[in-house]
Amino acid sequence: MLTWQIGDVRVTQIVELTTASLGKYILPQATPDVLTPIRWLAPFLDDGHPVLSIHSLVVESQGETLLVDTCIGNDKERAYPRWHQMQGDFLERFRAAGFAEDRVDQVMCTHMHVDHVGWNTRLVGERWVPTFTRARYLFAEDEWAHWSVEPQEYGPVFEDSVQPIMDAGLAHLVPSDHRVTDEVWLEPTPGHTPGHVSVHIASAGEEAVITGDMIHHPCQIAHPHWSSTADWNQHMSANTRSTFLERYADRPVLVIGTHFAAPTAGRIVRDGAAYRLDY
Repeated sequence: MLTWQIGDVRVTQIVELTTASLGKYILPQATPDVLTPIRWLAPFLDDGHPVLSIHSLVVESQGETLLVDTCIGNDKERAYPRWHQMQGDFLERFRAAGFAEDRVDQVMCTHMHVDHVGWNTRLVGERWVPTFTRARYLFAEDEWAHWSVEPQEYGPVFEDSVQPIMDAGLAHLVPSDHRVTDEVWLEPTPGHTPGHVSVHIASAGEEAVITGDMIHHPCQIAHPHWSSTADWNQHMSANTRSTFLERYADRPVLVIGTHFAAPTAGRIVRDGAAYRLDY
């Protein structure tokens, strides 16, 4: 479990799982012969292959407990065999970190893909019910509009992890620049999905950005033009990523990767014609 302090805001990582099995599918460009020579990527590789972490980030701001993305979840019907009817210990890890489901005030999903909304709900009997019973679940309006009519390839993700939140009256559709607290707000970063957002934190003169899937793996910092096969619009995602890296390069802004394995966070610095993560 990693934690970061950004001014008065505390961010805690809760890992559901890490894997080196997905990289060759979502980033086929990222082969060992290309990645291994990039020495700063070493912590994010396993035998030259990209390692991805699937985790939530708990953001504590101004007395509120905010949860960014909710991973894969248990008991879900999924097309990907390793995630089908998964039985993990995410909630036990969440509690061991000092948090409780009924103390979460707001849940923010950067987008509605399978590995970002799973623990929105849990199975009780034969019904999917909200996991975080007191929380307001924030969904970007454009993201909701897209996935409420577009099926997902990994299974009934919207049906078991998003629609039950709306049915329970806990869903709040918000603009892509919605301010969550005075210290935390959403920033539109479309391309991976139509309504994808990142999360910006600014407190006491310090800043951080939680990427979402605008950047899946740190190798895309070295190669910003590499788009994921999972991107809804690869050209748009590359442009969004390049703009982000240009904006934050050589600035004291902590970038926390939603799928970055440990050390998970660092600062963007220029590295010749591209960039690297200084951790």
